[in-house]
Amino acid sequence: MATEHTISVFVENLPGVLVRVAALFARRGYNIESLAVGPTEHPKYSRMTIVVGLDTSVDQVIQQVKKLIPVVEARELLSERERVDRELMLIKVKTGEGGRAEIREIAEMFRARIVDVSATALMIEATGTPDKLDALEANLAPYGIIELCRTGQVSLERGPTPITTHEGEL
Repeated sequence: MATEHTISVFVENLPGVLVRVAALFARRGYNIESLAVGPTEHPKYSRMTIVVGLDTSVDQVIQQVKKLIPVVEARELLSERERVDRELMLIKVKTGEGGRAEIREIAEMFRARIVDVSATALMIEATGTPDKLDALEANLAPYGIIELCRTGQVSLERGPTPITTHEGEL
């Protein structure tokens, strides 16, 4: 059974970087479970959070990722105690007879927000751990999920984690 590994990759903000990193995983036959990329506090750099399921150690993959030219830093974010994971989900749910109030209660239990209302559906925005969003989805499934979209997991290590570039420490 494959173990999920969360990898944080700090890269130069250049065209084609995402393709190069994703291609490395594809060439090795590794399935990326989740991939999120976005800007950082430094405009020249982006951070990728990659969740991958592997039957083997992730160390060799990380070493190969580090060899790619636009990659500044790559490391596995080990235990969930040492990192914070979050994901965003938008979910559109049918509102049949009497279901609207129940759906609102479920959303409140998960600290989710209703962001759009129509005659036949509610759209809910939720953030949290992937497990929390899985649970929300399971609770809303009996009402009829019309559409669902998730961002993919983003993660940061707890505490200070300096990154050193070829220009020095950030």
